Amino acid sequence: QVQLVESGGGLAQPGGSLRLSCAASGFTFSSYAMSWARQAPGKGLEWVSGIYSDGSDTYYADSVKGRFTISRDNAKNTLYLQMNSLKPEDTALYYCAKFPTYYYTDYGATDYWGQGTQVAVSS
Repeated sequence: QVQLVESGGGLAQPGGSLRLSCAASGFTFSSYAMSWARQAPGKGLEWVSGIYSDGSDTYYADSVKGRFTISRDNAKNTLYLQMNSLKPEDTALYYCAKFPTYYYTDYGATDYWGQGTQVAVSS
């Protein structure tokens, strides 16, 4: 069965960095677009970033553009999110999600989600 397991969350200081990973199994990882979404305390879900199956195209929300970088290693079945210049407003539960296609549309079209990894940004 499809499994998505996020890791790498934790506590960071403002201006710091974290790298999230999402280990995928149970499907042909290299055939599907993937994404990261987040939910901050008391707020709705926000689509943070997406990447095509071959990594040829990426999407970033305006709130993270220039600070976050999505990437994938299809040989390792792993999705990454490098987060730099972190801000307190980046505090959230971060999820990786799979699209049912090689391309992404919006996170509402995803079909599987992980359990999430918590990121807290505070001094």
